[in-house]
Amino acid sequence: MLATIMQVLDMTIANVALPNIQGNLSATQEQIAWVLTSYIVAAAIMTPPTGFLADRLGRKRLFAVAVIGFTLTSMLCGAATSLPELVLFRIFQGMFGAGLVPLSQAVLLDTYPREKHGRAMAIWGIGVMVGPILGPTLGGYLTEYYSWRWIFYINLPFGILALIGILAFVPDGERNYERPFDLFGFALLSIAIGALQLMLDRGQSQDWFYSVEIMIEAAATGLFFYMFMVHMFTARRPFLEPGLFKDRNFAIGVFIMFIISIILLSTMTLLPPYLQNLMGYPVVTTGFILAPRGIGTMAAMMLVGVISGKVDSRAMIMSGLACTALSLWEMAAFNLNVSTWTVVHTGLLQGLGLGLIFVPLSTITFSTLAPHYRNEGTAMFSLMRNLGSSVGVSIMVTLLARQTQVNHSILAEQLTPFNQALASGNWQLDTTRGLMALNGEVTRQAAAIAYLDDFRIMMVIILLAMPLIFLLRSPHKIWSEQDRETAYAAAGE
Repeated sequence: MLATIMQVLDMTIANVALPNIQGNLSATQEQIAWVLTSYIVAAAIMTPPTGFLADRLGRKRLFAVAVIGFTLTSMLCGAATSLPELVLFRIFQGMFGAGLVPLSQAVLLDTYPREKHGRAMAIWGIGVMVGPILGPTLGGYLTEYYSWRWIFYINLPFGILALIGILAFVPDGERNYERPFDLFGFALLSIAIGALQLMLDRGQSQDWFYSVEIMIEAAATGLFFYMFMVHMFTARRPFLEPGLFKDRNFAIGVFIMFIISIILLSTMTLLPPYLQNLMGYPVVTTGFILAPRGIGTMAAMMLVGVISGKVDSRAMIMSGLACTALSLWEMAAFNLNVSTWTVVHTGLLQGLGLGLIFVPLSTITFSTLAPHYRNEGTAMFSLMRNLGSSVGVSIMVTLLARQTQVNHSILAEQLTPFNQALASGNWQLDTTRGLMALNGEVTRQAAAIAYLDDFRIMMVIILLAMPLIFLLRSPHKIWSEQDRETAYAAAGE
């Protein structure tokens, strides 16, 4: 749990500092998004091999290596002197951090019996939510009074404590030296994920499919994903076992996780620049305003821990989706004079919704999965979470840049000498300074509308995900069926 806190803290603590990093390293809005997406893509690529590496190296040894590597690369991120250096070190940080969450979940699921998975994961989730609570506030404080570099240096004490805990308490587990590593399958999946991320990140700056580069990346994404799927279902020992996806709850659960992850990180990526750049909030204040989102998530997870086993997991997930959609609907009505309480209220409601989704979805996803698929299953679950976050951030940042341009053009059309509101203002249109001030205000309003468009799109995505909940089977019903079959078998013997 402590290792996962370190990873989640690092992800949320960086969001608040992004505008400062952007200014310090002279990066554009699209370029600074690579600080987030480079980490997520590297983690996405290195998450699937976690199951194989755990079998070959031993879970305890792999866990320790991941924590050491993550901590050291965090120090390098803090020492970076340019954007390419920071992105490179973030890639290595993502590679080492990829196994932290799936290894944590695998240890948890193996330690507790199946009927206690819901409560155990809820307790684990409460600890994990310390990251979103501390992240924005701590990130704002460190950035304001020290430097953005300290958001990476802060991982050192967490890494040391996590390493001591792993070496002292985590069992090593059995090793499987006979399982081969499907290098070809891994290469196909890695190239597909990398090409997809390049296409999404560079699409806006390269004018999408009018660019030969984007067409090549799109073709590579489709081709290598197709080759990976064919290889997975035809190879004798594929990189990912097809049996994973024969379990209906697992297949639907990881897909829902992908959709939820589009919202999970995108909102935290968009809100800090909205509050700091458009509304003029100091970085410390921004951190305090975003902290209630984590508090809402922790409160929901505490509630889930109490009612787990008493309330249908599907009902909790549906309630969480409804709360998240409602919060995004309210955020889509923001303006540049929105009150602090409204921002806090929507963050609290969204955190509550995400807390009601995460633990029940994790529980019901693994409720019917065979134990020997557990390492691969938790790795795939984390992969879809990382991939969804990466795709979500890239798409939302691209839409933000594109809609800002469109909105600026539409608003500028209204600026004529016959516009009474413009004529009555103190813009001093006969001076260069006055025209620049007017253009700055138009850009500010255009960006604000673009942010609201993003919030509205995310709300629609959540609403479209709701019907998928009805495809999940209740774990209580499944367990009773399995118990009955076991009893029949015993009676027959």
